[in-house]
Amino acid sequence: MGKEAKELKEMDLEHENIEREFFSNPEIAKNYELLQKLGLFTFIDKLTQEIRDYKTLLSRGLDILNRTTIDEILDATVWQLSDHFLPSFIAFLWKPIQNRADITIRGYKNNKPVDLNLHIENITPFESFFQHYPRPVMYNALEKKLNNDESLLSLKAVQAEIIIPILGPFGLYGIVLVGRKILDVSYTKQELLFVEQLMPFVSQAIKNHLHYEHSLRDVKTGLYNHGFFLTRLTEEVTRTKRNSYSSSIVVMDVDKFKNFNDNYGHLAGDKVLENLAQVIKQGVRGEDIPSRFGGEEFTVLLPHTDKLTVWTVAERLRTSVAEMKVPWEVPLPQVTISIGIYTFDQDTGADVSNIIRRADEALYISKERGRNRCTMWNPGIIDPHPDESCSIERISSHTTVLEIT
Repeated sequence: MGKEAKELKEMDLEHENIEREFFSNPEIAKNYELLQKLGLFTFIDKLTQEIRDYKTLLSRGLDILNRTTIDEILDATVWQLSDHFLPSFIAFLWKPIQNRADITIRGYKNNKPVDLNLHIENITPFESFFQHYPRPVMYNALEKKLNNDESLLSLKAVQAEIIIPILGPFGLYGIVLVGRKILDVSYTKQELLFVEQLMPFVSQAIKNHLHYEHSLRDVKTGLYNHGFFLTRLTEEVTRTKRNSYSSSIVVMDVDKFKNFNDNYGHLAGDKVLENLAQVIKQGVRGEDIPSRFGGEEFTVLLPHTDKLTVWTVAERLRTSVAEMKVPWEVPLPQVTISIGIYTFDQDTGADVSNIIRRADEALYISKERGRNRCTMWNPGIIDPHPDESCSIERISSHTTVLEIT
């Protein structure tokens, strides 16, 4: 039993003891009829019910607060709301990076994740309203205040009935949309009160998750930061030493990045990094760890990934970047990256610093041999061809590289 659940049970026992002592008092029995006429017992019953309701609310709120992942938080919230009434849908919209307009959208119908086809690119138009009115509101009230702003069209299209803000010290973090009820015409005052009382727990849980995520992310690109990458790499090295599988890292560096800053300005350089980060995120799996290692250098940790697979991923990233278009006020030169790859397992024996050093050595060879290419670090014996499109060449007594032919 958790600490919060134990405390709630102790409160129940204390309340029962107080009630028992009250009704066992001889004076109560002696004046029962008078107290009943005065409505004392009805008042006590009402207070008892309110206490039960608040305990239920507290229990539900704590259940949401104690969830550790965003999926668990959202699933628990949907379950709690759907248990109280049946909305046609519930949608969560939030900004993964607080200083950027980009939003993440997660929709639910019948307690299951679905694509609601919400065409909302940012929630900035709602920020001013919720700063002045930081509570759940009905759609009609928001529509009147925003004077039919275009940002409301998507909410109207999906028939959002209740809009709930997620507010924090940095402004509007997100909003929650609750659709019309499936069975009844409109929400009752009690149901709206329940939403208003439950949502502070939901809001705090989502904010806690976002603050934690922000501490792990690079502000400019939204990828994981250097520190989190090293932490996960250390964990993965330990896992591979206990198990018989391979994992890999990819180290990438933007070719001639200084030219972007010097010739087009640092804002253009920032735009290149932001677009590159998007390509990297789209080119890896959900369990991979893409990060900005520093400056124009990026890394990806690929757990449970062998040489052939990581080579395929690295080549896909390289070619995707070479095809990437970076929108800017003047046409920018084509962006390319050089890549170094290292795969490790329980037989490798390399620690974190050696793993990164060897990937960097492979990256250096890619740069030295003309840029815009992949190089894989391997020990002295020449490996079999990992793929028909790759050839292997001995560079020194301790290194082999894979290059596109």
